Amino acid sequence: MTQRRIALVTGAGSGVGRAAAVTLSQNGYDVVISGRRLEPLQETQGMLGGDSLIRQCDVGDPAAVRAMFDAAVAKFGRIDVTFNNAGTGAPPVELDEITDESWLTVVNANLNGVFWCTREAFRVMKKQSPQGGRIINNGSISAHTPRPYSIAYTSTKHAVTGLTKTTALDGRPYDIACSQIDIGNAATPMTARMPQGVPQADLTVKQEPVMDVQHVADAILYMANLPLDANVLNMTVMATKMPFVGRG
Repeated sequence: MTQRRIALVTGAGSGVGRAAAVTLSQNGYDVVISGRRLEPLQETQGMLGGDSLIRQCDVGDPAAVRAMFDAAVAKFGRIDVTFNNAGTGAPPVELDEITDESWLTVVNANLNGVFWCTREAFRVMKKQSPQGGRIINNGSISAHTPRPYSIAYTSTKHAVTGLTKTTALDGRPYDIACSQIDIGNAATPMTARMPQGVPQADLTVKQEPVMDVQHVADAILYMANLPLDANVLNMTVMATKMPFVGRG
């Protein structure tokens, strides 16, 4: 019997995180699912195909993140893949109107949270035997090009790219690979407003197409299943006709 591998997915209560957790569990992984709310995590757990562990965790709390990784190792013995998916946005307002609270909330979830989880995954993967593992970060189309009124989200997603590249470099001696997936308009609760119209670069409001979130989950599975001597450093998965490639 082939031994199942272990994956940890943050923000697994809905959307991309839920789709990734379910797909990994159906394809040879036992899964640690985390998020801030218990009920959505329990719903996700009911969809999984293997063993699992629920951890309520705010990724912006470094002590909670460490406890989550310790609990994962206590149950499963190791972590082969960490998908840093949890994140949030701020209200779409003019740049000078964003509040300190909104800015800090986004930075804490999208940048600090990815770092706290990366640091703990690195610690575990460096010490475990066999050594190594893979860290996959959820970037965004906004890691390349901003939308109007998105300075906090866009800034943090650009920062995730630097975090991904540095982790990929620093992980080399320990067989720790790091990847980034940049997603454009997967059909999730976060993108529900896209078909109704969203602001464009010229400040008009237009409908945007979305794609099935399963395409993203399949891409994450592909990245996760690569041997550690191969890595997808960056992958963009997007709705083909969304207004990303071209002038706004």
